[in-house]
Amino acid sequence: MRVRFYPSDRGGITIAGQPFAHMLYHFVLTYSNWETGTICHSESFASLREGLQDALWELGGVPLLHRTDRMTAAVNNLTEQADFQKSYESLLRHYGLEGRKIQTGQPNENGDVEQRHYRFQRALNQTLLLRGSRDFDSKDEYRAFLNNLFEQLNSGRMQKLHEELDQLRPLPDRRMESAKRVRARVNSGSLVVVERNSYSVNSRLIGEVVEARVFPDRLDVWYGGQKVEQLPRLRGRANYRIDYRHIIDWLVRKPGAFASYRYREHLFPSSRFRMAYGLLQEVMPRHCDRRYLQILEVAAKQGEAQVDDALRLLLRTERGKETIADQDLFAQFLRRCELAPEITDVSIPDVALASFDQLLSLSGGVQ
Repeated sequence: MRVRFYPSDRGGITIAGQPFAHMLYHFVLTYSNWETGTICHSESFASLREGLQDALWELGGVPLLHRTDRMTAAVNNLTEQADFQKSYESLLRHYGLEGRKIQTGQPNENGDVEQRHYRFQRALNQTLLLRGSRDFDSKDEYRAFLNNLFEQLNSGRMQKLHEELDQLRPLPDRRMESAKRVRARVNSGSLVVVERNSYSVNSRLIGEVVEARVFPDRLDVWYGGQKVEQLPRLRGRANYRIDYRHIIDWLVRKPGAFASYRYREHLFPSSRFRMAYGLLQEVMPRHCDRRYLQILEVAAKQGEAQVDDALRLLLRTERGKETIADQDLFAQFLRRCELAPEITDVSIPDVALASFDQLLSLSGGVQ
């Protein structure tokens, strides 16, 4: 089998309207040309390990050898012999694979898979054109779209694939651990710093040491032998992901910290929350932070969508604005919203035109 990464962001893929920069780990069996792929964000060893393992477990067996181009995730090109990286050698040993690499300046050695890359990119573009849109609601929807495309491409290769499957060796008992483990202390701002990026965790963990397990596309936070958070992994450096639900209990106890909180912009889940805070600054400037945090606490505990919809209704009128500023009135309004019956769709059946003919015949026709 042969593999390589190639950029896939040139196709203009967007997720919920936002550009989705990514690559594809492309796996090809050279006899049957059976292929599959994994979405990744860099040509790193973590992506190589994830993509290879996904392909092998989807295939259900292990070929004799694994050939790559001279990607630095697999090959140490700084040595004279261009040896394999130790991490890549461990991956090969786990699956009992023989590793091979193409020679410098000899892309023809990977010619079969290069041709499959070209044909797959063409098939991807054609399928997107038929779909009529390159935008997907989520990464999961895009992944399902790719999987369906691979199924279509592989449908005519099953006879040769069965011949290859007979030559595969069994999989090991388990996948190789795909996560890098990092121990870090949660700081006073309820943040944990992992690989130079900051993530919020529950404020009850302030001061505690947690274990972050870093995957190619996510970060799992473990404490006391239990997974307490699963977060999307941040790209680059000095970025941060703040979830107001993690820190709202801490802020409610210390409302004075809100004004100077470094990541305060992340504490406005929607434009209506920001409008409500602006209103509170006007009508109760001395207590606006405390009152806004009370509203945010309700959103965290009772549901953000419910509170957002209530703010939408209340911001329309002067009396509604007074309700936002009063904790008891706001709580009563939310309860009334919960008791309100849902809007029922009324179905009106199509009228059969033949009934008019029958009516006219009974009345003797039109006078």
